Amino acid sequence: MSSNFVMKTTVALVHDEFSQWCLLITVPVVSWWVFKRWVRRGPPLPPGPLGFPLVGNLPILETDLHRCFAKLAQTYGPIMKLQLGPKLCVVVTSSSLAKEVLRDNDAIFANHDPPLVATTMSYGGINIVWSHNDPQWRMMRKAFVHELMSNKSLEACYSLRRKEVRQMVKEVYSKIGTSINISEVASFTMLHLILSLLWGDDALEGDEKSSSEEEIRSVIKGKKLSSRMDHILDMVLSRRLQMDREESDQGAHQKKERKDFLQFLLELKQKDGKASLLTKIQLKAVLQDIVAAGTDPTSATEWTMAEMMEHPEIMRKAQEELEQVVGMDNIVEESHLPKLSYLNAVMKESLRLHPPFPLMIPHCPSQSCTVGGYSIPKGTSVYVNVWAMHRDPNAWENPLTFQPERFLSDGKNYDYKGSNFDYLPFGSGRRMCPGIPLEEKMSIYVLASLLHSFKWQLPDDVKLDFSEEFGIVLKKTTPLVLIPTPRLYNVNLYT
Repeated sequence: MSSNFVMKTTVALVHDEFSQWCLLITVPVVSWWVFKRWVRRGPPLPPGPLGFPLVGNLPILETDLHRCFAKLAQTYGPIMKLQLGPKLCVVVTSSSLAKEVLRDNDAIFANHDPPLVATTMSYGGINIVWSHNDPQWRMMRKAFVHELMSNKSLEACYSLRRKEVRQMVKEVYSKIGTSINISEVASFTMLHLILSLLWGDDALEGDEKSSSEEEIRSVIKGKKLSSRMDHILDMVLSRRLQMDREESDQGAHQKKERKDFLQFLLELKQKDGKASLLTKIQLKAVLQDIVAAGTDPTSATEWTMAEMMEHPEIMRKAQEELEQVVGMDNIVEESHLPKLSYLNAVMKESLRLHPPFPLMIPHCPSQSCTVGGYSIPKGTSVYVNVWAMHRDPNAWENPLTFQPERFLSDGKNYDYKGSNFDYLPFGSGRRMCPGIPLEEKMSIYVLASLLHSFKWQLPDDVKLDFSEEFGIVLKKTTPLVLIPTPRLYNVNLYT
């Protein structure tokens, strides 16, 4: 075999091998180029800061996420993306974009995206707050709204609300001249009311009832694990089921008619003999959900009292209105509340500057969609920065000033129902807070009773602190502690 032939053969082999390598390299490159060209035909992802490998944008985040997101929005605009570890997040900071998410694409964004801790504490995220928008969730929400939050139900339990508010005033009066925690006063009043609405007075008795209430207080304040709440709910359910069995054994004429929410849930659980309509775990998840959600928004009372202590002329105007509407020889009744236009404006202004849910609960699109001209992939966590929207100078004049009068003179519809996207203290759309009817009644009722019944002052050497503790619910870092003195003429009104 000649050397020339060997050389030609070697060259041919090298050429073929080189061609194969070129093909191996060219095909992926061309494919990538074609894919990128094809992707560019659709909307791009929102702008956002560059991230680090693996951790994404986590290193640049600050503790107060609502403030951190607001700062980043000044650079990247009213819709931006953040990569938080493996999770893609999108933050919306304008009313027009919030409308696209919460109304125009309400059905797509009707799922919530629970963090791991919420899933752990809510029996796997099967309660009203965290469940996906499926038939089971719609059934639970419908049961809550129609049976507990309907006008008929709320009217029926007015005497119960009055009893709890009067008990609150009595307890505050017993501590005249001493310092009291405003948040605890409001939250415990709401807790007692919620528990009575949920399972009445006979679900637990005596020491068992007192100890369970203390346990629930500890759970709500974060001092104990949710397993304690689970234990309490098991006790309540066991007690109620035992009572039902005993009454059934005694005969139909001995059976007690109960109108509390627990009884309704138990009947729903066994409706038409189909226990699968509502499992025991789902039942407990709903009850725990309502207990927690019912006491969280009471932070609004604390923020409002703090703002009025900072602006004494506003407190003076609110108390003068109470004098005219209620009278100094009378107690506040719910029938007075619609007439307290200035006090209602004070509460709305407090909810503007200190919204209970600063980033709302994160929404999660069930399919990829477009918002503001940008692509939002399926499964993205979408945050609506209500805190920043409520302080937007394009929507509010002097946005950082506490000015209740803006809700008296402005003709815009600033209600709590999410119809005005400049003002969303309780969200909007099908996942907005379902407890608004009760919250709207109780928050102003508690506030009016505290203002009308007492004068308030700060303890010596104590200054007002408006620093915030970020969470799903925005709370004061330092609890508001005030000293009450009697304001009404008739001492008997306190007892």
